[in-house]
Formats: sequence, structure tokens, C-alpha cells
Amino acid sequence: MKLTRRHLLLFAAATPAIALIGQSGNAAIATVYAEDGIAVDGTDVVGYFTQGEPVPGSQDITHDWMGVTWRFSSEENRAAFAAAPEDYAPQYGGYCAWAVSEGYTASTVPHAWKIVDGKLYLNYSRRIQRKWERYIPARIAAANANWPTVLHG
Repeated sequence: MKLTRRHLLLFAAATPAIALIGQSGNAAIATVYAEDGIAVDGTDVVGYFTQGEPVPGSQDITHDWMGVTWRFSSEENRAAFAAAPEDYAPQYGGYCAWAVSEGYTASTVPHAWKIVDGKLYLNYSRRIQRKWERYIPARIAAANANWPTVLHG
């Protein structure tokens, strides 16, 4: 095939698009798992610690942190989170603790949770949570080793 000026121009025009397609597989994943910009499906993360269960947050009581919106059931909980978000935010940015221990990320549900050594861990489902709970120390160690590199594909 003879390369013409037209072929070269077409190739030059297509090269940026091809480069973008190649990079999309390696795109970084958001640091915090959120749907529509809302962390933990709108659950008040302070409630896990103070009430021992997932508590729905209010769309009127929010705090923005790490590029997402966190909802709270009370002004007191919002203030507690704002003062020390690392104390309340779920580990691994709210991604499934089991998945991160396996080297990938997955979504979570508010009802699959556990506090271990003062830290909140979420899982994809209650079924996955039961698997994770069988080996908590090993799973946490593996997830800690994988985090945050799993965010980079």
C-alpha cells in the first residue's frame, strides 16, 4: 500500500483518539466510592459509631470532603465528622474491604459493615461480608498492602 499525504493526515488525526482509548483502561478510580457524588449511599457514617447501625443521612445536613458529599442525620454528627473525618470515614474510601484485599475495587452497601479496632469497613454485600469476617486480620493486612494502588487499575 502506498502512503499518501491523505493517509498520513488521517493517521495523525486518529492518533490522539487511539491514545485516549488506550489510556481509558488505566484511568484512576475515584479515591472515595460515591454514587452521584454522595458517599456511602447517603448513610451517616458517624451513626455506625454512635448508634451501632447504619442511619440515613439528611440531604439538608451535609459536609464535603475528599471530593464527595457526606450526609448526616444531625448537626452534631456533621460537626463530629468535620472535626475528624478520618475517624469516621470508611476504610479504603468506602470501597469493599474484601475486594480491596483481593486487589480490586467494588461498590458497597450500607448494611454490610463492621467496626474493627475503631475503624469502619464496608463490603459489597452481607454474603461477602461473612466471607471477609472469617479472616479479618489477614483481609485487613492484604487490603492495607493493596491500598491505594488498586485505584490505579
